[in-house]
Amino acid sequence: MDIKTAAALHRLRLASIPEALSFPALLIFGTGFKLFLHYDALVFPLGMLHGILFTIVVVLLLDAWNRTKWPWKRAAFFLLLAIVPFGGLYADKVLKREEVAGVIAARARKEGVVNA
Repeated sequence: MDIKTAAALHRLRLASIPEALSFPALLIFGTGFKLFLHYDALVFPLGMLHGILFTIVVVLLLDAWNRTKWPWKRAAFFLLLAIVPFGGLYADKVLKREEVAGVIAARARKEGVVNA
């Protein structure tokens, strides 16, 4: 894994955590306050924040998919995790493992330990 691929995975990891937390915040605070307290001032800002974060995650996912040459099923899995509440937290865990494994393999290739 080259440095640009590792950076793409890292950016996707960093964006997936706030996106994973923005959707439940929209559901709990925005919709919950609107339905139960008739206070709808939180729906628009939380909805816009979640929409922007989701768009960023999709763009970064496409970039990571292009660089890592994942099969389409793997990219669809990460897209599904972006849709599911708190799914981005699991995506972060999986991407971190992949990022660390790629960096270790790159260091081993650089040092001549393996021929991969």
